[in-house]
Amino acid sequence: MQNPPPHYGVSPQGAGNKSALGLEGNIAAAVGYIIGILALILIFIEKDNRFVKFHALQSVFYSIGITVLLLVLTVVSTVLTIGVAAVSESLGFIVGLLVTLIYLVLALAMIVGVVYAAYKAYQGQIVKLPIVGNLAEKIANK
Repeated sequence: MQNPPPHYGVSPQGAGNKSALGLEGNIAAAVGYIIGILALILIFIEKDNRFVKFHALQSVFYSIGITVLLLVLTVVSTVLTIGVAAVSESLGFIVGLLVTLIYLVLALAMIVGVVYAAYKAYQGQIVKLPIVGNLAEKIANK
């Protein structure tokens, strides 16, 4: 997670400007990470502040990505656990424990990512999360 140079893409200058909700830009961007529905609303109503729009888009894309990843993991792990448990109950139990560990790691990664991005947004900084950051930037700059 790197901060791009000031001349690159979305500028942090919108952090001090008001958002479409009337909040300071940095506060609206940070709260958008914590309250996902607010980020979704900001995507549609924010017209002028690219800083807020970038963070709102990134928040929504990040949440969607984690959700899709968890759904795929659920399907794969269910099929795998049932298949392995049919052969050996103890091996099925071990696979179930490993899947639970993977869920916990993903949940921790999601929480850490959201808190980190919200903190940086509150500071008025642009931080691009892996994969979703570039997509959010492209859309915010349109």
